[in-house]
Amino acid sequence: MEVQTAKILIVEDNSAVRELMAVLLRRSGYQVFEAADGLQGLEQIGSLQPDIVIVDLGLPKLGGDELIARIKADPRTVAIPAIVNTAFPAHDAAVKRAIAAGAAEVLFKPTELKLLLAAVSRHVLRPHSFLRDSRAA
Repeated sequence: MEVQTAKILIVEDNSAVRELMAVLLRRSGYQVFEAADGLQGLEQIGSLQPDIVIVDLGLPKLGGDELIARIKADPRTVAIPAIVNTAFPAHDAAVKRAIAAGAAEVLFKPTELKLLLAAVSRHVLRPHSFLRDSRAA
């Protein structure tokens, strides 16, 4: 049985932040895909079926909290963990909405890269991707 590398989708409108996360995650052995706004992210989630999504909340076209709500409302994507990576303060309404919608974890910018890696590994190691793959077979 061939072991597949986990697929991670980063949905972040700041290209410098997105690229830094992508380089870090690729060097850590993950397949990384990128989206610059919420609608682009939603389209890629449907086509890629990533193992995890890292979402900024202050996204153009579709906010990160709404993106997470749509991921969790769709039976095809409900099991995909969404990690929020935001500059919004913890008491911000968008952070609260993202948590209520089903965000797996919230990280606050500036994000320590070791915390990002730890969060990703916590959620990628969960068996959701194996369950999803077995249903598709």
